[in-house]
Amino acid sequence: MDLTIYDIIQGPVVTDKALKQNRNLKKLVLKVHPHANKSQIKEALRKLFNVKVDKVNIICRSGKTRMVNRRAVVGPRIKKAIITLAEGYSLDLFDQAEKSIVKAEPGKAESVG
Repeated sequence: MDLTIYDIIQGPVVTDKALKQNRNLKKLVLKVHPHANKSQIKEALRKLFNVKVDKVNIICRSGKTRMVNRRAVVGPRIKKAIITLAEGYSLDLFDQAEKSIVKAEPGKAESVG
């Protein structure tokens, strides 16, 4: 399967844990293509964002099974990459995400930030 750099990196994972890792440990958590390997992810980040990647760790989560009527349905498989950038490099994907988090209250929603 021939993947382009735009196919490999699908976007940031915006969760509390991912934001904490970015802020405290200077790590990025990205959703990546299920067939991408570590070297492809490292090369795609180097070409897209012009950063030097020190380490790539991958987490593969199989699809969750749930019941719909009387059938078992399996959800999509998700692959995440935890990226450690080299000393002196930074990437601000999460600064914009933190500002646009929506705080939900019963009956209304308002933007935080």
